[in-house]
Amino acid sequence: MRLLTICFRNLFRRKMRTVLCIIGVALATTFVIAVGATTARYATVIKEMSVLFSGQVMVVSKGAIVIQAIPITGSMLQESLAEELKQNIAEVEKAVPILFVTPIGLEEIIQPVPPNFSIGIPVENWRLILGPTPLRGNAGHFPTNESSDEVVVGASLADQYNWTVGTGIIVRGYGLEIVGILDTKLALLNRCVIMPLKLAQEIYNYPRSVNIISVKPFQGCSQEELADVIEQRVEYVNALTEDERNDMIQPVLAQVETWNFGIQTVVFLMSLILVMTVTIMSVSERRRDFATLDAIGAPLSYVFRTVIFETSLIGVFGGVLGVAFGSFAALVLASLYTSIPLAMFFPTFYEIVSPFYMLEIFLAVVFVCCLGGIIPAINATRMRIAEVLRAEY
Repeated sequence: MRLLTICFRNLFRRKMRTVLCIIGVALATTFVIAVGATTARYATVIKEMSVLFSGQVMVVSKGAIVIQAIPITGSMLQESLAEELKQNIAEVEKAVPILFVTPIGLEEIIQPVPPNFSIGIPVENWRLILGPTPLRGNAGHFPTNESSDEVVVGASLADQYNWTVGTGIIVRGYGLEIVGILDTKLALLNRCVIMPLKLAQEIYNYPRSVNIISVKPFQGCSQEELADVIEQRVEYVNALTEDERNDMIQPVLAQVETWNFGIQTVVFLMSLILVMTVTIMSVSERRRDFATLDAIGAPLSYVFRTVIFETSLIGVFGGVLGVAFGSFAALVLASLYTSIPLAMFFPTFYEIVSPFYMLEIFLAVVFVCCLGGIIPAINATRMRIAEVLRAEY
């Protein structure tokens, strides 16, 4: 407790300098949290996309650009190809044609939270893609008629626009009725409108066309074997296994991680230099104090601990402020990138900025500040008492 009191008094002997140093550390921490949490969320959302087609082979047109389960560019496929695959390839247990519509550009898809999607699925095959995803409050139902105007929507979209079961919406001039709201934590499904395949083809003017055919292999047949057979039989398609889809996106995720690591390294290095500079100035101004302590028999370790403890306090204060402001900044960035109201991100705050990540950055900041105090602390212990006292007194 006495050491803590002494350190507080020493720190705020030069109040403005100490406050500016803490603010500098806090700004660095804010930047690291905001950028790191946003990029981590982006990587998580991409990985979540593979859940929809887990254990299945995704057939797309040759040359299509695919981000996990989402075809971004590429020509369309005939819906009838799904039935042909099922009839002509013995290894195919199920083939489901899907229309995945992204009415905006690639630059807006690579975001911390995906934008709005429309997905057309044959009504009899919804569960093959959505799995056991329930409806919010067990209210409503999934569409059962291909020619109906009924749709289900993600919870995030419903909350943003105050949609409920029974609400009428307009999509590209077509009047639709919401008959269910998906209750799921998958970011992709939270931002989508899911409708019968025929209805999606009519609304988006893709008659009898799809851009994905999800193929489920018979038990005992591997995805790799089935993909090879499909590509041999149908020359104009690519059959992507789960491993291939992961391999395609891995370079992007690796670049994201490298970018995040590079930013953290540079920012932490700047924080270390800032803390070291301020501490060197502080130690230089207190040479007489340290020499006096040495003269009365205080151990050198006491001086060393004092300086390190002071820098750790700078890290604690700066880290706490930085984590708080950085977490809020991450929500603001997600809101700006996705045009989703900021208030909607507060209920999912810990999904964007996890408590573990906040703790990890906070401890890293404190550690970096302690490192910044090592050289000044060593200099303080190496002062020659006679020379210092002669100069100061």
